[in-house]
Amino acid sequence: MTMSGQDIASVIKQQIEGFGSQVATADVGTVVEVADGVARIHGLSSCRSTELVEFKDNLFGIALNLEEDSVGAVILGSDRAVKEGDEVKTTGRIVEVPVGSELLGRVVDPLGRPIDGKGAIQTSKTRPVERVAPDVTTRKAVDTPVQTGIKAIDAMIPIGRGQRELIIGDRSTGKTAICLDTIINQKGKDLLCIYVAIGQKAVKVAQAVEVLERHGAMEHTIIVVANASDSAALQYLAPYSGCTMGEEFMEQGKEALVIYDDLSKHAWAYRQMSLLLHRPAGREAYPGDVFYLHSRLLERSAKVGEEQGGGSLTALPIIETLAGDVSAYVPTNVISITDGQIYLETDLFNAGQRPAVNVGLSVSRVGGAAQTRAMRRVAGRLRLDLAQYRELATFAQLGASDLDAATRRQLARGQRTVEILKQGQYVPQPVEEQVMIIYAATNGFLDEVPVDRASRWEEEFHRFMKASHPEIGQKIVETRLLEEDTENALVKAIGEFQNQFGP
Repeated sequence: MTMSGQDIASVIKQQIEGFGSQVATADVGTVVEVADGVARIHGLSSCRSTELVEFKDNLFGIALNLEEDSVGAVILGSDRAVKEGDEVKTTGRIVEVPVGSELLGRVVDPLGRPIDGKGAIQTSKTRPVERVAPDVTTRKAVDTPVQTGIKAIDAMIPIGRGQRELIIGDRSTGKTAICLDTIINQKGKDLLCIYVAIGQKAVKVAQAVEVLERHGAMEHTIIVVANASDSAALQYLAPYSGCTMGEEFMEQGKEALVIYDDLSKHAWAYRQMSLLLHRPAGREAYPGDVFYLHSRLLERSAKVGEEQGGGSLTALPIIETLAGDVSAYVPTNVISITDGQIYLETDLFNAGQRPAVNVGLSVSRVGGAAQTRAMRRVAGRLRLDLAQYRELATFAQLGASDLDAATRRQLARGQRTVEILKQGQYVPQPVEEQVMIIYAATNGFLDEVPVDRASRWEEEFHRFMKASHPEIGQKIVETRLLEEDTENALVKAIGEFQNQFGP
């Protein structure tokens, strides 16, 4: 069957009428140099800072250096496929990642691509990874606690929702363990967690995922991973991606917690990228904007007012020190950005104090505002008592045998307080149990208990309270107070338990 001239004309007319006038344009450049994950590109005159540029084979990079006659871009992946003379195109898109509740329970890379073998993530919303932090007028005072489940922290160095609390210490002192305990403690609660692993060994990240799955904590957690074997560009991008995912929850009026493990390796990755991009090195070979690197990340954590949804984003950055040197360049930078720090000491860790929190060097600038009134009441003098005990213990080690009775009592109580602040890994404690045991310790109910039996006393005490007096803990949870009648009932219950426990 042949078409007549009239039919052909009508088909052509329809095609002309349906022809779209939209034309896709792209700025095209040429790779002139590539080495160590960094490409220098000639052209791309309309390229923007942090814009995604596309190499061949669906490989992308981030434009970071915009120079007069070239663009310096870091490659997000292996640079082996990129050769001199290759064509590069702009995409018109600033670096962005998928966000939303669909990511909960998943392990993703810094670009939001799943790496846990559980299939694609069905989310349609994305957000740019770089964003200006909420301004002062939209922020609200921090007044709600993040319950870590760790007695030493919740009692003496409380963390509030919207706060930035640094966790700092040498390698292998329990920094990651504190963060995992905090995530596990949010099971069944309203705080969503994002754990960002930067420059860690893949086996260590796999162990963390296994721990969270075993304790049922992956349901409220997103894990963003840039392993030690990944490029410096992906390690640089990882914390911003995790922060962006948390910001989405905050703007929906939800509560989120993001953990950066750790920012020392993030700074190392940025230093490596910057040196390859020929940025001038400053102190300790770090570029001059390394403070801005972390400040623009951590300032995005906030508790916002009801007009902005009333959500919050809390940040727990981790910094690894070398030989306890907190005065090094990157640690001092991050200390000055955050609202306090939890300092973990190697000597305390080796002496069996877990978590190895140095109370003297640790501080929370939010303080009691981030505690329930019940905890504030029982733990008010705990910090001072421990500091005095450590001073007395140092003095007593000098051989002072003629100590007066009051000093001996203070030393005895301090020893028992230190014992009950010890806590096993992955066993966070509910706030009502913390309030009851700290009340017992600070009011002298453990003074006659042998030091080596203090932890057993605590364990059996909690078992006794759950079995015989569950209403006391329930009242503390419901009212968030330690009212006079509740306190009297607690004192009576402690007396009952002591009679059962024996000497």
